[in-house]
Amino acid sequence: MIKRLAFAVMLVAVCLVASSLTARSAEKQILEIASKTGVHVFSIELAVTDEERSRGLMYRRSVPESYGMLFDFKRDQEITMWMRNTYVSLDMIFIQSDGRIRRIAENTETESDKIIPSGGQVRAVLEVAAGTARKLGIEAGDRVATPIFRH
Repeated sequence: MIKRLAFAVMLVAVCLVASSLTARSAEKQILEIASKTGVHVFSIELAVTDEERSRGLMYRRSVPESYGMLFDFKRDQEITMWMRNTYVSLDMIFIQSDGRIRRIAENTETESDKIIPSGGQVRAVLEVAAGTARKLGIEAGDRVATPIFRH
């Protein structure tokens, strides 16, 4: 009986430590995209550290509608992304520091190391569920509003 209790306590402790290591989530924000079809609102996770940007949306089994992750690289630069360990297809929206969308990579290939380039200098990348950009009519040149972009 004591061995079982000790094992149960140890198991709970291991689970708590493991969950604290993986539960660290990026900051949450609201992001809006103004397009010809209207203003589209997303609930996003903001990935700003190297660890958050490296992990991204890896290992997730789904990405809800109107949800995404914004990778902030702090300054304009050429960005490359990939889909390693990413189980759901995404649209990658590459955004300049003024909030204008530079390019959209639609329906990315899951679990791929294929390089997805920004196609020029950008500050951030927004990842949303595959098909979102087409469904909402979001295009290059549309404007993204969130606190990291200057207008």
